[in-house]
Order: sequence, then structure tokens, then C-alpha cells
Amino acid sequence: MYDYLIVGAGLYGAVFAYEATKKGKKCLVIDKRNHIGGNVYTEKMEEINVHKYGAHIFHTNNKEIWEYVNQFAEFNRYTNSPVANYNGEIYNLPFNMNTFNKLWGVVTPEQAKQKIKEQREAAGVKEPKNLEEQAISLVGTDIYEKLIKGYTEKQWGRSATELPDFIIKRLPVRFTYDNNYFNDKYQGIPVGGYTGIIEKMLDGSEVKLGVNFFENRQKFENLANKIVFTGMIDEFYNYKFGVLEYRSLVFENETLDNDNYQGNAVVNYTDRETPYTRIIEHKHFEFGTQDKTVITKEYPTEWKKGDEPYYPINNKQNTELYHKYKALAEQEENVIFGGRLGTYRYYDMHQIIASALKTVNEELIK
Repeated sequence: MYDYLIVGAGLYGAVFAYEATKKGKKCLVIDKRNHIGGNVYTEKMEEINVHKYGAHIFHTNNKEIWEYVNQFAEFNRYTNSPVANYNGEIYNLPFNMNTFNKLWGVVTPEQAKQKIKEQREAAGVKEPKNLEEQAISLVGTDIYEKLIKGYTEKQWGRSATELPDFIIKRLPVRFTYDNNYFNDKYQGIPVGGYTGIIEKMLDGSEVKLGVNFFENRQKFENLANKIVFTGMIDEFYNYKFGVLEYRSLVFENETLDNDNYQGNAVVNYTDRETPYTRIIEHKHFEFGTQDKTVITKEYPTEWKKGDEPYYPINNKQNTELYHKYKALAEQEENVIFGGRLGTYRYYDMHQIIASALKTVNEELIK
């Protein structure tokens, strides 16, 4: 008999397993994929650590979380500085003085603020009611049209006027010549990739891969005193209230006989016509000097049952539906729901770790 059955060998499940095992608990970790690590899984191709499920850049302002993750790997000094490609025109991200200078020829923060103010007033946006109005109020119409509209509508598969304003509220806008996308004090990529971190976290737990909890649910439920469930909460309850919506992604990998394809780890394609949202060139995450390179094109798609769920669509309808499932979850005595799918919320990696640590510490104090 196990103390915990942990469904999902991603970051949340691995942190929980590591902490519980340290306290002498017996854990079984299962995952329907044939590898550990969930979406942070990295795989060697041409001696390059490829982020198999999209770019993962670790960043946090929380010193405790930074020190926690550094016990499992050495992190390099990678700083996320993506660029935007709009029909062949290149702009710096996040929106900063480099972006404003190239777009408008302005050279001072005051000039840039004035330009944005003029465009906001011309658009007549006073109280933003959707993503389009929120974006224009933040950066004006030029930047919205070139660098936000097309990318966002591809990403979400909906018109920007149909999307809620809160999606864009986390958009960094800087009046400095600083291309660092994150403001966080601590930032980097683990040397050797993320998979090694998860391996160390799961050391001491029993791990079974290629195993679907729902195909033999009763057997698994009888194996442990408690379940830590990191899958989709609506699937756990057999979709009894309805299906929560997600956006999915399709990744297209290419190995090229070229030592440097695009000169940057992340290039966003912000026009509406290019079918993918971005190209990742993985070697640049670790300052690679390999003779070849591996690139990944990301294509957002509508999600349907059976697809990989990536981004919860946190609109009013889905939020109300999730709260029905959450009410059921709160009545469970022997099931803990965690992670992005278990709580129907988009998390960054440092938030997942903090959430898992909080839960496991509360659990083990009992």
C-alpha cells in the first residue's frame, strides 16, 4: 500500500513526491506519457536540449523558490529577450524604447508616452472592455495592429474583441532600452535541461510510465491512501457538468544543417497570415555552438478531447464551470488536485513549485 498515488510526473507531481519521500512517505507516480517531466520535458537532439512542449524559461522573484530549484541543477544566465517578426520587420520585445524608436523614431520616454497617449485618445478608449481596447490603452494602435492583434488571434483562435481584457494586463511595457522580457530578479535555464531536475525529484519514488489512470481507475484508487491528481479536473469527474475548454498546440521540429538559424531563442511571428505563432531555436537557451540546429514551429489549435490541453480558456463560462468542479473537489477527503490542469489555471514554473510545496507541507503537518 502506498501513502500517495501521484497522477502525473510533471513539475507539481515531482515536487510533491520529492517532499513526501523525504518525510518517509511511500509514493507511486504514474504518467500516461512515456517520459517524466510533463511539459517541461527536454530531450537531446543533435546534442541540443530540445524543449519538447514549448519554451520554458525559469524566472522568479522568490529567493526561496530559486534556491529550492537550484539544489537540483545549475542554472545558466539566459535572459529571455524575444523578438517579433512582422512581415519581415523585426521589433524588440517586451515593448520598450527600442520598439518605440524603430516604430516611431522617438528617442525619449516622454516622446513615446506622448505618442501612445495620442493614439489612445484617437481610438477613444476610456474603459477597456476587451483585449483589443486594453491593448490599445496600453501601447496605442500601431503596436496593437503590428505586434499584438495577429499573434493573439492566432494564439486564442478568436477575435481580439471577443477576448477578455485581463489576458493582456500582464503585458510588459517599458520606457527603458531594456530587452529583458521578465522583471524577475532570478532567471535562467538549467544546464543540461529540465528532465534531469525531475529525475532527481522522483528519485526514491516508484514511477510507472505509459500508464493511463482512467483505464484502470479502480485498481489505482485502491493502491494508495491518498491520490494527488494533476490531470484535468473535469475528466476526473467524468465531465459530469460539461467540458472545460483549452487551447492546444502542435509542434513541428526541424533539424537544420546550419549552426544558427534565427540568431535568437524565440522569434514571435505577429502577422495573421503566418500560421505559426513563433519559432524556437533551442541551442540559444544554452549558448550552444553545435554545428547543427533544431528549430520548433508552434501552431495553436482548437482543443478537443484527446488532444494535449495547454492553455485554459478562463472566460466567464469556463470559470463558472470550473467552480462547480472545484466545489466537488473540496469535498474530497483523499484526493488532492494540483497543477495547471487540476486547478484550471495557467501557472508559470515557479508558481507550480510554490503551490506544490505549500500543499505538501500542509499535508505532511497533519
